[in-house]
Formats: sequence, C-alpha cells, structure tokens
Amino acid sequence: MPATTNLSRIGGHVRAAIVRGGIVAGTVDVAAAVTIFHVGPLKVLQSIAGGLLGKSAYQGGVPVALLGLLLQWAMGMIIAAIFVLAARRLPTLIRHWAFWGATYGLMIFVVMNYLVVPLSAAGNGLLPHFSAEMLIANLLAMIVYGCIVAWFARRHAPIDKAVIGSLANPIKA
Repeated sequence: MPATTNLSRIGGHVRAAIVRGGIVAGTVDVAAAVTIFHVGPLKVLQSIAGGLLGKSAYQGGVPVALLGLLLQWAMGMIIAAIFVLAARRLPTLIRHWAFWGATYGLMIFVVMNYLVVPLSAAGNGLLPHFSAEMLIANLLAMIVYGCIVAWFARRHAPIDKAVIGSLANPIKA
C-alpha cells in the first residue's frame, strides 16, 4: 500500500511538471515569436494553426487563433513530457537542469524547424532559411523554452531516491 501512495504522489508531481512546464514554455514561446517577428499574437497563433490547416488559417480569425493556442500548449506538454520522463531515468537532467534545459532547447529548435514545420501543412516540405540575427533570436528563444521545461521538471518532479535505487541500471552523474 505505501508503494502505491508513493507512486501516485510521484505521478502527480510528474503531471504538474508536464502541464505547467508545457503551458508556461508554450506561452512564453508565443510571446517570443511576437517579439522576434514583430507581429501580433493573433498572427503567431494563426501561424501555429497553419501547421494543421495550411494557409487558410490566416482567414480564420480568433477561433483559429484559439486552435493555435491549444496546439501550442499540446505541443508544449508533449515536449515537456519527453524531458520530464527522460529525467526520471537520467537524474543528471534534474541535477544540471540549466545545462540540459538549454541543450534540450537547441534540440527542440532543430526538430521543430527541420522536421516538424517542413512536414506540416505550413511548411510545404521546405527547410527554413534564417538571417544571422533571426537564427540567434530563435535559438535564444528555444534555449529559454528548454530551460523553462527543465526548471518545472526540477521543481515539480524531483528525483525520488527510491526510484533511482529501483532502476535496474542506474546512471550516475
């Protein structure tokens, strides 16, 4: 019985890290896009929905922007879940959260810009081209994104010593 209580407690922390990290990072990412691209949030959110709807997303108004926000938060939670669940097996991700968060942010940048967006309805299979200034701004935004996810993982899903001890092949960092 105590093990079940412990697992449910851990599960709640993991869920909190995923939901809070994903929503906060996703929201900050929208604000970063508004700042970087000098457009309003409606346009940014329509662009996100454009990954599903294509160019017609820009004619959809507020309902499509709300879809974009939901998609952004869903992607944020998926991205956060990957980090949080990996951190359950690799405690160094929590212990050195800023380094690994920044590294994860760079990985997110590569995956989103060179895989997800080109394969979406908005990307048409084309790879992005960045000016040096835009590349730096986007990389910095994704480093912040990754650090937010990692911070929430550290804050809400701390590694439990019992979990580390129960791993068949614990990783020491």
